[in-house]
Amino acid sequence: FMTEVGFESANHGVQIYGGHGFIAEWGMEQNVRDSRISMLYEGTTGIQALDLLGRKVLMTQGEALKGFTKIVHKFCQANEGNDAVKEFVAPLAALNKEWGELTMKVGMAAMKDREEVGAASVDYLMYSGYACLAYFWADMARLAAEKLAAGTSEEAFYTAKLQTARFYFQRILPRTRTHVATMLSGASNLMDMKEEDFGLAY
Repeated sequence: FMTEVGFESANHGVQIYGGHGFIAEWGMEQNVRDSRISMLYEGTTGIQALDLLGRKVLMTQGEALKGFTKIVHKFCQANEGNDAVKEFVAPLAALNKEWGELTMKVGMAAMKDREEVGAASVDYLMYSGYACLAYFWADMARLAAEKLAAGTSEEAFYTAKLQTARFYFQRILPRTRTHVATMLSGASNLMDMKEEDFGLAY
């Protein structure tokens, strides 16, 4: 997940310079190349996704996932009455619940057809990554709100933390909706085409 979004971020960084962004003197083109190879040499996204969903989650009957979602659940419970971070805690709680439900649905589908694991894995990995970051940003927002309420000489810093958390929840986290739809669409839209049809008469 981090190498995928790292590469995306590096590409945005290049575009800040406009059409001049890929010129070596800025150094950004090196960031793009370095971040692109990171998606390969630590194990490709597809292989890491298969390992996450197939081995780490489904082979443990979800126990490996429950250890983390329990932490998130306790955080949401502890902060559900905290008006300063309500805008983050409520959607995080719903996402955390959905995470377990999605895992169960994919697992049940995989019991009927093992291709369902591979079909859902990359979207599951990306969804999981966005869910993890949602928890981290909600916790950062909680601390920032506490610092601001107590009075701090770093008001601008903690205000920016809250603003960035809001940006993440409103503009980045909605990507999970696409990943949900895709991972639940099943394996048939990938597996129906016969091998010989990939030739397209070339």
